[in-house]
Parts: sequence; C-alpha cells; structure tokens
Amino acid sequence: MYKVMRARLTALVCRAWAARRDAGMVTSEYAMGIVAAVAFAVVLYKVVTSGEVSAELQGIVKRALDAGV
Repeated sequence: MYKVMRARLTALVCRAWAARRDAGMVTSEYAMGIVAAVAFAVVLYKVVTSGEVSAELQGIVKRALDAGV
C-alpha cells in the first residue's frame, strides 16, 4: 500500500513540475501572438467596415430597434 501511494504521489509531483516548466511563453512567442492578433483584428475591421457588411449590420440594428415588445 505504501509503495503504491508513494508511486502515485511521485507521478503527481513529476507532472506538476513538468507543467510548471512549460507553463509560460517566451518573448518571441508573445511577439508572434501579438502580430497574429493584430493581423486578425485588421482583417476583421476591413470585413466589418466593407459596404455590404456595414449595410447588413445597420439593417439588423434598425430591425432590432423597431421591433415591438
């Protein structure tokens, strides 16, 4: 019983140490994440501000405001 409990505890501690060791990102990973987020934001902005999407969004908001409760 003691050996089984010790083995389980050792495995748990080893997994915790491994998770802690790989828990963070390095500076280059942060930079790549920021670049990807900014690129996605630019694409999303261009799509939302395009003529067709903008007109559709305005129509949705207008219908929502005109709807009777």
